[in-house]
Amino acid sequence: MMSFLPAPAGDVGPDYTLEHDINYAPELAGTPGAERCVLDFYRPKNAKNFPTIVYFHGGGLAGGNKSIPKELMDKGWAVVGATYRFSPVVKHPAYIEDAASAVAWAFKHAPSHGGDRSKVFVLGISAGAYLGTMITLDKSYLAKHGIDANEIAGLISVSGQMITHQTIRKEQGIEPSQFRPTIDTFAPLYHIRKDAPPVLCTTGDWSTDVLMRAEENLYFVSMMKLVGHPDIRHVVLKDANHTRACKEAWPQVIEFIQEKLTTPRLAPIEPTQTPQP
Repeated sequence: MMSFLPAPAGDVGPDYTLEHDINYAPELAGTPGAERCVLDFYRPKNAKNFPTIVYFHGGGLAGGNKSIPKELMDKGWAVVGATYRFSPVVKHPAYIEDAASAVAWAFKHAPSHGGDRSKVFVLGISAGAYLGTMITLDKSYLAKHGIDANEIAGLISVSGQMITHQTIRKEQGIEPSQFRPTIDTFAPLYHIRKDAPPVLCTTGDWSTDVLMRAEENLYFVSMMKLVGHPDIRHVVLKDANHTRACKEAWPQVIEFIQEKLTTPRLAPIEPTQTPQP
């Protein structure tokens, strides 16, 4: 897992405040797993126009918990640490819909505390990266909340699946799910488009990250470039397995956020080549 500090129970210093267990989907009250639709909100006090990073944890869509990564603290940024409903209590696309609800909460509520709506980033690791990528690429999830996914300032995927997630393949009856890859409407690769927000993909090394993860990300980034996306990159962390990849990606994550806060978004470009039959 990533190296992170769980959201502290007490004081977070004089310049920041932290709210715990905010319900971001009250409409689900009383339904299975709804108690997991909560987030923690860490933000600077008495600040204006600050960025907000919405962070989704990993756990195979079946485990894990929300946290505020310590690497994102004390930078003048707000951080939303969100969790979501799990399989098998719910099935797809429930946890994708939860991720969209949490991001929508950030868009709607961070500005009332001084946040800049144009500086909302989506960050996830492993299964959380899959969720963040799905709601950024498939615009239908955020559209249900009246939000254009292109408003996201940047997407950061740390060792996320770009094909249909293994847990979803298992729910679909595809066995052995870990060895039968599919690309359907629940795959980020299905929704590639040139006008998506800027994207950073980081993974472990080719032979050491899990389940062909680096290769999936290479294919995703290559296809996004092919259709004309102007600002997407893939960083492979040398010799890193899945655990190390999730722990050691922070320098690239922080550099990407800082870069996107200071440079204008690039316009989509026309593809430079046409796929051959």
